[in-house]
Amino acid sequence: MEFKKDETLLTGRLKSVVYAFKGALKLITTEHSVMIQSSLVVIMTIAGFYFEISTTEWMFQILVFGLVLSIEGLNTAVEKIADFVHPDYHERIGFIKDIAAGAVFFAAMTAITIGAIIYIPKIV
Repeated sequence: MEFKKDETLLTGRLKSVVYAFKGALKLITTEHSVMIQSSLVVIMTIAGFYFEISTTEWMFQILVFGLVLSIEGLNTAVEKIADFVHPDYHERIGFIKDIAAGAVFFAAMTAITIGAIIYIPKIV
């Protein structure tokens, strides 16, 4: 199969955005962990309005939303590729998947810490 380069800048970028949107939609509608995390994004957004958090707090909150969902997307991609390459259990594949899940853990702990810094003083 021959690679065909899209010669037009605008058309190529629009196609990329469409593919990215489709991927995000697939991620949100098929992966349970992303569904839960997306629900938490909605809840924390409502909490942000309720507690009237500052612009800086909004920036940090939005940053960790993107961080966690992005890392979760990469983790899902790693898992799907690993399962495709080696559908049966394999120690090395398990190791790779554990490392990807560990990256999600770090992002989630960062989000929890930032959320605590923002909301504990407002609740207490």
